[in-house]
Amino acid sequence: MDPLMASLLTALVAVTIVAVAAVLITHLAVRGTESRHRAAVLESVASVIRSIHSKR
Repeated sequence: MDPLMASLLTALVAVTIVAVAAVLITHLAVRGTESRHRAAVLESVASVIRSIHSKR
């Protein structure tokens, strides 16, 4: 396999994994919360996702 194609495929897989993880974290965090608490929960989830994303 061409090294360029392998690196592009690796990058695509990494971005997909991060996106799926973000959606799952958000879904699990919001599930079962009251509507008045959702803004705070989503803010916290965004903070966690930002910290995970910037640790590269």
